[in-house]
Amino acid sequence: EVQLQASGGGRVQTGGSLRLSCAAYGATFDDYGIGWFRQAPGKDREKVSCISSGNKGTYYADSMRGRFTASRDDARERAYLTMNDLKPEDTAVYYCAAVWLPGVDCSRIDSKDYDYWGQGTLVTVSS
Repeated sequence: EVQLQASGGGRVQTGGSLRLSCAAYGATFDDYGIGWFRQAPGKDREKVSCISSGNKGTYYADSMRGRFTASRDDARERAYLTMNDLKPEDTAVYYCAAVWLPGVDCSRIDSKDYDYWGQGTLVTVSS
């Protein structure tokens, strides 16, 4: 059983930065693609970013490209989402998720295919 724990959320002002972390337990971490998703109040969950297994490629939703950076440290079994230039519309609960698809470009993986999900961490951006 793989367990994920997301952390690093908080409250920042517009233009601020945060780095989210996703810790994995019980997995051969480098075989997993890691996705980042968010859900704002009253809205559907949306895919923010992902990073493929083996650190072979990343994906960003259009509104995050250039502001967010996904990374991973397989030795520490951690994935990160660095978020810069945050805007009020980035306010949401952010989730990390893992899918066992070694060698697959994560941009091709649908959200419903992710096997394991973390509990979410709240990001609040004030204007």
